Amino acid sequence: MLLAGCAIKPDYQRPAVELPAQWKQSAKAAPEGDWWRVYADPVLDKLVAEAFEHNSDLMAAAARVDESRALLAEAESALYPEVDGIFERNRTKSSIATGTLPPGLPRKRTEYRAALRVSYEADFWGRLSASAQAARAELLATEAARETVRITLAADVVKGYYSLKSLDSQVAATRRALALREDALALQRKRFDRGVISEFDYRQLEAEVAAARAQLPPLERDLEIEEAALAVLLGRSPKAIMDEGVARAAENGTLAPATVPAGLPSELLLRRPDLVEAEQRLIALNARVAAARAAYFPSIQLTGLLGSGSQALSSLFTGPAAIWSLAAAVVQPIFTAGRLDAQLGAAEARERQALAAYQGAIQNAFREVRSALVSQDRARESYDAEGARVAALAATLRLARLRYINGLASQLDVIDAERGLLAAETARYEALRQQRSAVADLYRALGG
Repeated sequence: MLLAGCAIKPDYQRPAVELPAQWKQSAKAAPEGDWWRVYADPVLDKLVAEAFEHNSDLMAAAARVDESRALLAEAESALYPEVDGIFERNRTKSSIATGTLPPGLPRKRTEYRAALRVSYEADFWGRLSASAQAARAELLATEAARETVRITLAADVVKGYYSLKSLDSQVAATRRALALREDALALQRKRFDRGVISEFDYRQLEAEVAAARAQLPPLERDLEIEEAALAVLLGRSPKAIMDEGVARAAENGTLAPATVPAGLPSELLLRRPDLVEAEQRLIALNARVAAARAAYFPSIQLTGLLGSGSQALSSLFTGPAAIWSLAAAVVQPIFTAGRLDAQLGAAEARERQALAAYQGAIQNAFREVRSALVSQDRARESYDAEGARVAALAATLRLARLRYINGLASQLDVIDAERGLLAAETARYEALRQQRSAVADLYRALGG
């Protein structure tokens, strides 16, 4: 008991961090757990579930958790006695020339041996328990890392999905504008053939149609690239990536609801999985420092053996063949050429690295939350402004067409109005995508 009182134990305390009292913004809270359901899109829900089931990064994270769990079991096993079963058969031949062979003892001998051997290291100084505590903290860190991968994967699927829908809308708007211009060009072709308009005017209109047609291939290219990237996130097979599309619901133009309830304590952000992971890494390295300090003290080994030994297999388990032994050993490091000092110094340096990483992770987390909150608000404002712009330009196009029909404006005025409306619609779709992505980024920044 006195020796156990001398054990070196980890002395971890959470580093003090100055945190804001609460978030400045207030908005609607998300449902517990499956935060992506705030978008109210059943197709998106299915895609996220598919990604959780098949994504390779998430599978690798789960495998790392299993590895850490096995390493914890290995570390904890050192706290208990080890029992080995032994069965040996030895065939030896002794030398007569050495003069050490007793009279009557045959030069060739066979010996059988069966025994149970028990070994145990008394953990008086807490080295083994500190190592087990470090392994336990590393398991919790890998579990938190898996949750980080899960949250990031969900956010990436949400953002990819709405990027895909935005590109769908932009492609559809561009095709509509191109169809209108091609119809107008066909009409102007007839007027040009009859000499109503000059070739100069006609070629200008033809160039405008070609310019509108040139806008379509880059959008279709981006659409294909985004769809392939999303298919990889979903963990689909190479054949499915090449041949199958990603389902998406029809665009309804609704904004995602804002997040973060009013008055939420900012201390809750410390539950963010990557912060939990960073802290558990720090706890593990603090325990490694304790284990390195305990290495300066004696190692106490207890061993015991109970079994039988005989020259004949038939008499191996008889009473006269019984053997046993008990042993205790104390090993005290005296001279290690600085090895123990170097190990302790390295453990302390790693702990300081983990402390800096933990503090940096907290700073980065609050930066991400602040940026996501601002992006969410500004993206909503941009979408509202682009919506007003689209409405104004749609009215402008209607008036330009009336003026053209009544001979008060040229066809180029109509085309200018169409060009402006297409640009405004594209910007509105992009603003909608950014607002939805900002909500996903905020949920990810808040740890889901």
